[in-house]
Amino acid sequence: MTDCVFCRLASGRLPSSKVYEDAHVLAFMDAGQINPGHVIVAVKPHVDNIYGLSAELAAAVFPAAVKIARAVKVATQAPGMTLLQANGKAGGQTVEHFHIHVLPRHFDDGVTFTWPAKHPPREELERLAAMVRSELP
Repeated sequence: MTDCVFCRLASGRLPSSKVYEDAHVLAFMDAGQINPGHVIVAVKPHVDNIYGLSAELAAAVFPAAVKIARAVKVATQAPGMTLLQANGKAGGQTVEHFHIHVLPRHFDDGVTFTWPAKHPPREELERLAAMVRSELP
């Protein structure tokens, strides 16, 4: 996909501050730097989101993210780390190319996430679990 910014970064058509690269993954500094050390770990081939990942790419990207998170933690001395992976506009995805944010976190860094827990009754949890199980291969 020629207009995808992450594809252009992965192919070298756009410059990046590369952190790590292997056959399947490119990790580079996020240009927005939410906190210093914020890294994007992206699959090299164009895949819109998690639903299109092959087993091979899925097996490659998470170990790379773990490796990067460990390095970022030591390099930045961050007391916390958030790994964020979003899918679809409703899920907060802003670049339609599969990637994981590795974001070093500090107390009072201004980054917030809200989780408005609904606490449904056990019966509803069981109903939802059955729905998901019925769709598993």
